[in-house]
Amino acid sequence: MSRILSVGLTGGIASGKSAVSQRLAEHGAIVIDADELSREVVAPGTEGLAEIHTEFGQDVITEEGALDRPALGEQVFNDDDARAALNSIIHPRVRAAATQLREAAGEGRIVVEDIPLLVETGQQERFDVVVVVQAPHEQRVRRMAENRGMSRADAESRISAQASDEQRSAAADVVLDNSGTLEELHEQVDRLWSTLSNRASKASA
Repeated sequence: MSRILSVGLTGGIASGKSAVSQRLAEHGAIVIDADELSREVVAPGTEGLAEIHTEFGQDVITEEGALDRPALGEQVFNDDDARAALNSIIHPRVRAAATQLREAAGEGRIVVEDIPLLVETGQQERFDVVVVVQAPHEQRVRRMAENRGMSRADAESRISAQASDEQRSAAADVVLDNSGTLEELHEQVDRLWSTLSNRASKASA
């Protein structure tokens, strides 16, 4: 595999992780989006969707033959066993797809894997650098209400289902504070990029 700098990027829901990954991509990072891959590996006609059909039944498949995400969500959200079964179908395929993309990166490139559940799935040890985006609890709840139309109860439920800020911080090499403006967040990302670039250059020298 090419000598790359492997960066794991994570953060709780509505923490601002997408803004960070977008800024890193603008700087030239190769960004691998785990959410995007998770959609691709269960697209119509894939083995992943066939396994989900077998495991969860026709109720989670639309008339057009695609995955009915809301219906699947109802089955797995409050059922640990069902969620584990779903994860066992999706996560290995996502990791395999990410590995292919990572191995295709050129010498000295910075590859950022945007993984919402990086800490929850215990992947932090496989990265050279783990970056965590944090934002205050109330700010995240407000963003979910304004941008995603969630009730407070739904927002709180989504947050509590993920790792805590303390757990993510414990796994982090770098913590980005997104309690301020987008410009302030970008300034932190720009400084991070400078550090990552220097490290990547030394690693490939």
